[in-house]
Amino acid sequence: MLFARVVGNVVCTRKDDKLVGTKLLMVQPVGLDDKPRGNTLVGIDAVGAGTGELVLLVQGSSARQTSKTENTPVDCTVFAIVDTVEKDGKIIFKKSAGKLQE
Repeated sequence: MLFARVVGNVVCTRKDDKLVGTKLLMVQPVGLDDKPRGNTLVGIDAVGAGTGELVLLVQGSSARQTSKTENTPVDCTVFAIVDTVEKDGKIIFKKSAGKLQE
């Protein structure tokens, strides 16, 4: 599982039949400092996430384990929208604030 920021949407008018009706998101993995880590990815949105939100994503065969992605040709799935992150007894992220803080 990785933290990521939703940075955009990807629209494909033609795609595999198993992906019809799915929403594709462009996501940037981030660290707890909210700085980008690695390459931007495209993932299936399994939870209705929007641009700017902090999300959790999963890659590989685990990406096909959600109810929306089962038996589909995906390698990256956004499966949760983060509300709060607590580290060492301190809250370092609240969705209402929108930014990771250390």
